[in-house]
Amino acid sequence: MNMLTIRNVTRLLLITALSLAVILITSLGTIMNPVSAQDSKPTVVLVHGAFAESDSWNGVLTKLIAKGYPTVAAANPLRGVKSDADYVASILKSIEGPIVLVGHSYGGSVITNAVNGNPNVKALVYVAGFAPDTGETAADLSGRYPGSTLGPTLAPPVALPDGGKDLYIQQSKFHAQFAADLPTSDTQLMASTQRPIMEAAFNEASGAPAWKSIPSWFIYGERDLNIPAAVHAFMAERANSKETIAVNGASHVVMISHPDAVATLIEHAADAK
Repeated sequence: MNMLTIRNVTRLLLITALSLAVILITSLGTIMNPVSAQDSKPTVVLVHGAFAESDSWNGVLTKLIAKGYPTVAAANPLRGVKSDADYVASILKSIEGPIVLVGHSYGGSVITNAVNGNPNVKALVYVAGFAPDTGETAADLSGRYPGSTLGPTLAPPVALPDGGKDLYIQQSKFHAQFAADLPTSDTQLMASTQRPIMEAAFNEASGAPAWKSIPSWFIYGERDLNIPAAVHAFMAERANSKETIAVNGASHVVMISHPDAVATLIEHAADAK
């Protein structure tokens, strides 16, 4: 065997030894510090409600993103329970791994119907949100107990080309009705940028509710004038809520006025086994 061959063999043996060492170190690292899908945080999908936008979740998003949660604030079309739920369901199907699904106000009706057998959805969080049973409507639930003053604050409906009607809250009444615990300067902007909901959506019957098979968490404001606190308490009890929080003095937009409390409850849902 000449010197050139000996050097080549030696080099090959050295490369093989180094490769084995790298494999061994990597294996030991995996054993000492296992990383698996079970250790990753679930994706939090947030669905806004009527008269609001995705940016209504900004305060909550800031908290969750800082904690390392993947997040998606879905743009709820606000056209109808089934069509909106189908849209959100398509977003859910595009996400790998576990999901915590969060809905505010009418968005609660949407998440109730959007799961549609998706096994990745592990928890539902209702943030001042409707949690209807089969056949119930948002209008049914909001009037189940006295206290909702939304009706008189609505502006004259906007007629749509297809014969439908869009609903807005009168800008002059938006602060007191929707977000009385926020500064007026903030609610003036919210009133101007509110997104309308079709009138028919409030009267569209819900399908089979996801909360009957998926654990749920509830948080709402005690001074909610859109959906009375008694309605929230009823829905939470009916759904066997894992944790229910009534925020003292909070309005309908509890996620804006109390983002810490909402983000914390979402974390509880995410951490639940």
